[in-house]
Amino acid sequence: MSLKSEQVAIIIPARYASTRFPGKPLCSINGTTMIEHVYKRAQKSKLASSVIVATDDERIARAVEAFDGKYIMTRSDHATGTDRLAEVAMKMPEIEVIVNVQGDEPLIDPANIDKAIEPIMSDANVKMSTLAYEMTQEQEMQSPQIVKVVLDNDGFALYFSRAAIPFYRDNTDDSVTRLGHTGLYVYRRQCLLDIAKMPVAKLEQAEQLEQLRALQNGIKIKVVVAKRAAPAVDLPGDVLKIEKIMSELGAVSK
Repeated sequence: MSLKSEQVAIIIPARYASTRFPGKPLCSINGTTMIEHVYKRAQKSKLASSVIVATDDERIARAVEAFDGKYIMTRSDHATGTDRLAEVAMKMPEIEVIVNVQGDEPLIDPANIDKAIEPIMSDANVKMSTLAYEMTQEQEMQSPQIVKVVLDNDGFALYFSRAAIPFYRDNTDDSVTRLGHTGLYVYRRQCLLDIAKMPVAKLEQAEQLEQLRALQNGIKIKVVVAKRAAPAVDLPGDVLKIEKIMSELGAVSK
């Protein structure tokens, strides 16, 4: 089936309740809420025609309204972001491709969003895609906070893990590019709905990685190697780091 850009929507899941950073989508970054920063960056995608915030909180909905953004209210009992996206997909049958953009990346590169969308737009056999970047530091290769991915010869994911993969047993060969995973996903509508109906997979439970549900159930994930993702906001202290980067970027552009 041939896809058109008007059938591609970026969905930004946004929850108010966060154990480590309650109200994170509404935190102020240089006087603008984070959800607005993410929304405006996502709007710069050339392959998606709409951007929608999926939230279960009226405070976030009102904030999105304030900058004339679009939102959809979802249930509050979703266990995962995938489930929240699937509810939106059910409410919008006209959308054929759903792009999951994380709501805590105010510096997300629109070009990276498009790179993740391209495989699905160009190949009818691709049902799910995501992004990775080349890791260069041993510290990130060993960090369980950074998800790693290994690929087959056609650029599809073989496995995702918090462990350092591949493991070089003899330390004599380091010829495989070490890839870190960026949590941006693109789904064909039916693929997303199918995944949401599947029970939690054992590998998913072990690694606490949702994408392993797809792999364990035989869904191939195309991986595009792109530029390293900009830092995300995980904790309140990260806001100052983002503001510093924005200030530096502004100085460069002048």
